[in-house]
Amino acid sequence: MLENLSGRLGGVVKTLRGNARLTEANIQDTLREVRMALLEADVALPVVKQFVADIKVRALGQEVIGSLTPGQALIGVVYEELTKLMGAQNDALNLAAVPPAVVLMAGLQGAGKTTTSGKLAKRLKEEQRKKVLLVSTDVYRPAAIEQLKTLAEQLEIEWFPSDVSQKPVDIAQAALDYAKRHFHEVLIVDTAGRLAIDEAMMAEIKALHAAVKPVETLFVVDAMQGQDAVNTAQAFNETLPLTGVVLTKMDGDARGGAALSVRHITGKPIKFLGVGEKLTGLEPFHPDRMASRILGMGDVLSLIEDVQKTVDEAEALKMMKKVKSGKGFDLEDFKAQIQQMKKMGGMSALLDKLPGMGQLGDIANSQASDKAVARIEGIINSMTPAERRKPELLKASRKRRIAAGAGVSVQEVNRLLNQFEQTQKMMKQFSKGGMAKLMRGMKGMLPGM
Repeated sequence: MLENLSGRLGGVVKTLRGNARLTEANIQDTLREVRMALLEADVALPVVKQFVADIKVRALGQEVIGSLTPGQALIGVVYEELTKLMGAQNDALNLAAVPPAVVLMAGLQGAGKTTTSGKLAKRLKEEQRKKVLLVSTDVYRPAAIEQLKTLAEQLEIEWFPSDVSQKPVDIAQAALDYAKRHFHEVLIVDTAGRLAIDEAMMAEIKALHAAVKPVETLFVVDAMQGQDAVNTAQAFNETLPLTGVVLTKMDGDARGGAALSVRHITGKPIKFLGVGEKLTGLEPFHPDRMASRILGMGDVLSLIEDVQKTVDEAEALKMMKKVKSGKGFDLEDFKAQIQQMKKMGGMSALLDKLPGMGQLGDIANSQASDKAVARIEGIINSMTPAERRKPELLKASRKRRIAAGAGVSVQEVNRLLNQFEQTQKMMKQFSKGGMAKLMRGMKGMLPGM
């Protein structure tokens, strides 16, 4: 996520060294680089101009305090301005209305409205204990209604049936009436999109809005569209009283222009980020945390929240006892750790939130790819319970059998066993009270740190 922008901005500040203060002369080239980095990231030109001007005004003459380098001082200014640009704070959904609170999902075809409707329903059900009803008014796209029905069944959330022969406004009104009679607290209305903005779609979405009077009108946009995402958001904003934006496919967007532009252009807050296809992949958008990730400082708060939501406490306590004792950590535990990591969105999502990991570039991507993690799990699954408990049993003939069962080479089995040994050593170092030792041990697992 945002790798290109993060890499460029990280490199920019390294040029400011050995100066006692930030002056027009010593930040001119740096600001030019910042401008180029933002333009390459598909950030809208008016946003770039305003952003660079604001940084210049704030940075000029700023003393470099204590042990800070000029680069670090400028990073502080850029961080604050990035946060301000994206909205300063998280804007949560406002569901304070007479039930059912209606949430209308708008956007172009292919932006991910239906999947986002399911993800949002899951979030409201599990985290806010809301009784949610889902309905699709998309009578044009083949299988759109069926897709939402399948998601609802997966999530065990009630779904209001609709049919391609019906009119979208009639479907929405019938669903609203049903939600009132059956005491649903939230009604999520998935709407039809088009491949591009046209009058028929805009007239339909306006009619739907007037019929159901939503408390939240969320514009769902594909972050990978870059500059087009901002233009589309602006067009919808002029037609509908939008209350917020959901940026989808953020995990596939290395540039990040939409995240930085959409708030400034529309004046509407980004409320959520869609990450991946899994139904857990919807994160509240925190501008300060996103700014931190862009600048390579990680997002430890979001990582902690992910851990609290996904980690089994009993398993964690059991693991902690093993770590403290410094013995008993076997391949079964190693596999359990991989499964917990997968619940948190995989290795790539984890690395994205760890400070400094952006600097690893291709090393992190190649070594910690989710495909590699899946292969590791496959290799462990090919072992017998005895082999998982006692890896020292694994001699040449057993390794050949495991490799054949997992569909990998013997070299990959050996690589896994080496990684496991390094993890065991790290656990022992940690059990002896050495966080510094643990970090040094991690260098062996992730070269380049």
